[in-house]
Amino acid sequence: MHTLSPTRRAIAVVTGVVVLQALMLLAFAWPQANIGPREVPIAVAGPDEAVGEVETALAAVPRADDDVAAFDVRTVADETAARDAIEQRDVYGAVVLSGDGPQMLVASGAGPAVAQMLRSAAAELAGDAPPAVEDVVPSDPDDPNGGGLAAAVLPLVLTSAAGGLLAVLALRRSSARLLAVVGLAVVAGLSTAALLQYGLGILDGPYLALSGAVGLVVGAVAASVAGLGALLGRAGAALGILVMIFVGNPLAAATSAPEMLPQPWGEIGQFLPPGAGVSLVRSVAFFDGAGAGVPLVVLAVWLLAGLALVVAGPRRNPFADHGSVPEPHDETAVRA
Repeated sequence: MHTLSPTRRAIAVVTGVVVLQALMLLAFAWPQANIGPREVPIAVAGPDEAVGEVETALAAVPRADDDVAAFDVRTVADETAARDAIEQRDVYGAVVLSGDGPQMLVASGAGPAVAQMLRSAAAELAGDAPPAVEDVVPSDPDDPNGGGLAAAVLPLVLTSAAGGLLAVLALRRSSARLLAVVGLAVVAGLSTAALLQYGLGILDGPYLALSGAVGLVVGAVAASVAGLGALLGRAGAALGILVMIFVGNPLAAATSAPEMLPQPWGEIGQFLPPGAGVSLVRSVAFFDGAGAGVPLVVLAVWLLAGLALVVAGPRRNPFADHGSVPEPHDETAVRA
């Protein structure tokens, strides 16, 4: 068997690390470096002539991409309809026009970065007069900028992927792997939600619903890694980890919103567990569950598909069984 010389091994190690660094920088830095408004949904309510003027003013807001408008302006009947659209997560904010001047309604619970951008847009609309801005659905007072929630995403995804990997490395039977993944989702959901809500104070909303949302994220990530590992071995587990951490996490829009990321990557991120998880947690924590339907379905599909692979995988491709100690009921073990 041919082995590399120490010099060639050193070169291989250095090359591998540099390539990995480049991939990580590309995956994590590129979306953040290209954040900007791309057809961000916003409602406008008021007289037709005034609405037209607002649309013209919003069209002048600097856009992230030359061929894509910064805002997707949607006309609504009145202030009540504008508030309802925000609370249902149909839009991120609204401009309400009245005799007292324009009023900007924002929802920092849907994304503090978008809310701040809309505040800046309100200042341009109002001219010299100070704009009236109301945060209709605020984020948690202990985490007004959303930094705590955003910072929690990577550790949650990383540890969930590690849990899925350990399930296929340490456990041989599909039933044990299945129990480990489901148990991890339940226990991590309850404990992590308690930490985020009561320990760190960065989430609001009903505790059990938050626990279910967090547990679903953990389960979807862990089951995907464990399922791919059970089906394809170490290469499958590595693929699952790469997808969740190097693709799903940077595209989760935890610090902004899907419409603020380069497209179609922002939309793609919402069909991966980290992005769907962020949207689901925000819906449960700040919007009484509004807008939770799509992310709930996405996470459920990943979870069920992963669990199905965990059950079916060992029959197709046993994982890490080479050189292992035989089970007590094996004939070889009995004769020994």
